[in-house]
Amino acid sequence: MTDAERALWRILRGRHLEGYRFRRQEPIDHYIVDFICFEARLIIEVDGGQHAESYADKKRDAHLEWRGFRVLRFWNNDVLTNPEGVCRVILEAL
Repeated sequence: MTDAERALWRILRGRHLEGYRFRRQEPIDHYIVDFICFEARLIIEVDGGQHAESYADKKRDAHLEWRGFRVLRFWNNDVLTNPEGVCRVILEAL
């Protein structure tokens, strides 16, 4: 896990967000997602600069959405510098 993923996992694990249970590094079809809450059908991805304008990510998100999941993507920098804002967005999605 990256530093940003570890920071977000400290927030998500142990049902710290409204009691929702998240798993990390979970396989969904032929993809491995960073974090997932099956109860809310919510996937969270934490991305570095290599993901900017990524066709592969768009294709992946479309597949996961077709499977009935919502996908939230956050930049590493946002997770590390604005964890409260990231949590607020996640809570709104839940």
